[in-house]
Amino acid sequence: MRSVGTISVDVSDHVATVTFDRPPVNAIDTGSMLELTEAFRSFDERRDVRAAIFTATGARAFIAGVDLKTVGRPADPPPTMITDPGRVAREAMWAIADCAVPVVAAVNGPALGAGLAFAACCDILLASENASFGTTEINVGLLGASAHLSLLVGRYKAREMFFTGEVVPATELHRLGAVRAVLPLPELLPAARELAGTLAEKSPIALRLAKESMNRVESMPFREAYRTEQDYTRRLMGFEDSAEAREAFFEKRPPEWRWR
Repeated sequence: MRSVGTISVDVSDHVATVTFDRPPVNAIDTGSMLELTEAFRSFDERRDVRAAIFTATGARAFIAGVDLKTVGRPADPPPTMITDPGRVAREAMWAIADCAVPVVAAVNGPALGAGLAFAACCDILLASENASFGTTEINVGLLGASAHLSLLVGRYKAREMFFTGEVVPATELHRLGAVRAVLPLPELLPAARELAGTLAEKSPIALRLAKESMNRVESMPFREAYRTEQDYTRRLMGFEDSAEAREAFFEKRPPEWRWR
């Protein structure tokens, strides 16, 4: 277990669990975003991490948006914050979206504003029965991440939620296909660990190339996207672990991944 400020990281059985802890409602601030960036980027160079979980402490919130007390610029901001004040938040989100390994979100409570955006950057979402989702920034004179919201719910529902600031229960996102399962809170983290453990059994090279491939093709035209995926398949077949996957399948035995 490693703890840095509001973020703790635990690695066990090839699964890294990143936990956000900033009482009372896990409102996120600049320092926490910097810690998140560091944590998720660190997995890129670790062979012992094949999948990750992103969750938070308690039941009051996953991330209850940006801490409004920290909105605005510090008295003596660095040049990058003057010219690009959104950079810290953006890099924290991209650290999750571009993390080399799949990230499972275990949403343990309301994911509001930035919380929804961070959840949307994960690859697979599980949620507790008390979880909810919303972009409520318009209610406090701000604008949120409609692009992230559109990834979760589609164009028209996104506009409805974005303009109204409406908060919807996790069951609605499950109905729309964005959330894999809605579970009682005590069952949430065990379910996330089981799912992440299943991912961690796959070839670590294949998992990383699969994530990179999906990130690249997501916004491509169909034909270009499929051609790119074919290129990634040929790239994967150049590794010994690719042949090992097929041999293990035919021999009905667990594969032995060698990272080569």
